[in-house]
Amino acid sequence: MKKRFFSVIQYLFFLLIGLLLLWLVFRKIDVQEVVAQIKLARYEWLLLSIGLGIVSHIVRAIRWNILIRSMGYQTDTPTTFYAVMVGYLANTAFPRLGEVTRCGVLSKNKNIPFNALFGTVISERVFDFIVLVFILLAVIFLQFGFLEEFVNKYLISSLTGMANRNNLVLAIIIFIAVIILPVILFRIFFHKIRNLTIYHKISDFLRGLLEGIKTIMKIKRKWSFLLLTVMIWTLYTLMTYTAFSALDATKGLNFFDGVTVMALGSLGIVAPVPGGIGAYQFIVKAILVEIYLIPSEPALTYSIILWTAQTVMIVAMGIFGYYMLVFKKSKKNNDNTRSNAEQNI
Repeated sequence: MKKRFFSVIQYLFFLLIGLLLLWLVFRKIDVQEVVAQIKLARYEWLLLSIGLGIVSHIVRAIRWNILIRSMGYQTDTPTTFYAVMVGYLANTAFPRLGEVTRCGVLSKNKNIPFNALFGTVISERVFDFIVLVFILLAVIFLQFGFLEEFVNKYLISSLTGMANRNNLVLAIIIFIAVIILPVILFRIFFHKIRNLTIYHKISDFLRGLLEGIKTIMKIKRKWSFLLLTVMIWTLYTLMTYTAFSALDATKGLNFFDGVTVMALGSLGIVAPVPGGIGAYQFIVKAILVEIYLIPSEPALTYSIILWTAQTVMIVAMGIFGYYMLVFKKSKKNNDNTRSNAEQNI
């Protein structure tokens, strides 16, 4: 009961953060202009983005099958795809619940041990995390001119402003408090820190990363796994890039701009707020406004229509996947039971 109470409090806390970010995004925005932009959007491009999103999830299901089969279990792509979509549906409401949910529904449907499936999901997430880091590094390298101006404007100038005679001492104190002091305190109180729950969670996470990397290195179809991974992230980028054409203000952006928006926007999706709401709009709007000089209203419109389109797709496909895995199987089992009973009579 106590654990459930804290889970609810945690959920409400992050939901409030998402709503706060959403309020910050809409602050000083002409809402009527955003509504007008939404009405004028070319929705055929959003339909194409949705289609690419569905294909990316199918590819993800195929890649997951490689990990499952490497352990000696068998499943088919449609069933795995349904499980993936059910997981995404769960994540939309409760962050991080999707990994458990998709393993649970697939485990019941195919009689595969839950722990084995969950291990493959950890491995999958570890690899995607590594890929995302590499993409972010590539974005910094390829878009260095834009990002350098952004960093100079919002970070370097602020630090330079502090480095005068009056504020130099304050800057040094802040540096010590943020960087050096936590390291010193960690070493002094390590014997107490290691007994904390959060310490064990971080340790388990890092241990899971290592085990996940080891699992991926052991799979037989490594090149297929890598190729499918490239396809997944390429499709993610195409989802973002094709949506540019939905608005006049963003249709001039190119594929590499799509890589930037996709990679940095992913940080909003993986944020611990339900469905990435608020966090995704905040990050994507900031990128379009500050890096590509898109006006605030169309920048916000783009973040809203793309997030909404993908969320609607996830909800619709997640409900369909749940029907195929749970209700249809239940109906099939009932029909088989009824048929056997009639034969016995």
